[in-house]
Amino acid sequence: MLGPVFFGVVCVFAFGLPLYGADIDPPNIVLILADDLGYGDLGCYGSGQNLTPNIDRLASEGIRFTDFHSNGAMCTPTRAALLTGLYQQRFGAQFEGPLSSKTNYHEGLPLGAVTIAERLKDVGYVTGMFGKWHLGYRPPYLPTRQGFDEFIGLTTGDGDHHSQIDRSGREDWWHQDQIHMEKGYTADLLTRHSIRFIEEHQDTPFFLYLPHLAIHFPWQGPDDPVHRVKGKDYWNDKWGVISDQTNVHPHVQAMIESLDQSVGEIISTLKRLELDERTLVIFCSDNGGYINYGDSHFNISSNGALRGQKSQMFEGGHRVPAIAWWPGRIRPRVSNQTVMTFDFFPTFLALAKGASSGKVEELDGVNLARFFLSNERLSDRDLFWRDDDVGAIRRGAWKLVIREGKDSKLFNLHQDLGEHHDLAGDLPERVQELESAYRTWAAQVFVQNTATTPLPTEGE
Repeated sequence: MLGPVFFGVVCVFAFGLPLYGADIDPPNIVLILADDLGYGDLGCYGSGQNLTPNIDRLASEGIRFTDFHSNGAMCTPTRAALLTGLYQQRFGAQFEGPLSSKTNYHEGLPLGAVTIAERLKDVGYVTGMFGKWHLGYRPPYLPTRQGFDEFIGLTTGDGDHHSQIDRSGREDWWHQDQIHMEKGYTADLLTRHSIRFIEEHQDTPFFLYLPHLAIHFPWQGPDDPVHRVKGKDYWNDKWGVISDQTNVHPHVQAMIESLDQSVGEIISTLKRLELDERTLVIFCSDNGGYINYGDSHFNISSNGALRGQKSQMFEGGHRVPAIAWWPGRIRPRVSNQTVMTFDFFPTFLALAKGASSGKVEELDGVNLARFFLSNERLSDRDLFWRDDDVGAIRRGAWKLVIREGKDSKLFNLHQDLGEHHDLAGDLPERVQELESAYRTWAAQVFVQNTATTPLPTEGE
């Protein structure tokens, strides 16, 4: 699947910052992935409730994206695409939705899949992952078999933030490929291990992948009580101890602010060790936030002005906050360029190889290095989302939301970000054009797995 590699040698100046080609020093790379963080959950994205000074400072000093998208509207799909640089559909139907510990317990990301951790190891990086995997529940489908030198964290889609017990009542805190329980709040534990990893490898290029569990349910801030104990089933009681189910936000706010504290500690560590100007830091979310959960829990997260929420193909399901920070290399700015999580694979690999341009792999994602370093405009491209019978295609300002057996909905996002006005009836030819492109894409990338039990559309 690997194609020819071309690296040109370039030296230009943009915004006072040098853009190098083959002589870029490979940066350390820190990828912080929040879980279920909504587009409107951060101060720098308009929240007036949640205090996020560390992430806000990161945004003011780097690129704050306004049109950044997760590859899926739920956890597993985005993680598969992020780590492989490919549409998750290439690995089968089970990766269009969340891997379930009931129906997919013995499945995982194919070991033949090539991850960015593996490719970075090939060029001399030390790799560490501390956090939520959700691409396989047990050996051999664990991070240590997918390019990570060190793994500490959970393999399921959720776990109690204090006891690290999953919703089936199993212990879910791994060191490498063995259960090894620790006491502490999940965000604090992951931060502590990440800082240790940075300190231990400060003299070697490193890739730190920190996929937080926050703000996924159980909705538990640091001061909320333990919910789960070993041996008990929590599939019908998975949300945590919520005294007022009509107003979950106070619990979520505490989680968001804990997440912000973690980001602050990571950045402080990089500065203390004088690694900040040698380190690219990415912060983003794996999908949009829940506003309400069915008819049981309300006022959870915020997606700002966007329509929809996690699990849906409207913008609230997959347009997410994202920031890129690299002092001395990335000029602070707000960007409206359209980017997806699978673009990180080719970008990281290009920078690790000392290149800023050229196609580094035969991937679905594109190399953002020149955009990062000189604000070069990205080429136009169609982008796609799909989960079973629901999907979407984005082409410039136009977005078509498709549901099999029902009429498609067409929106002009430049004029109608909230997707309030369906233009499908006014522009049938454009609808037909986009539907055709969507079906062509699906036929090219989708791998049918008839053995897979249909996945739930909400709840992971």
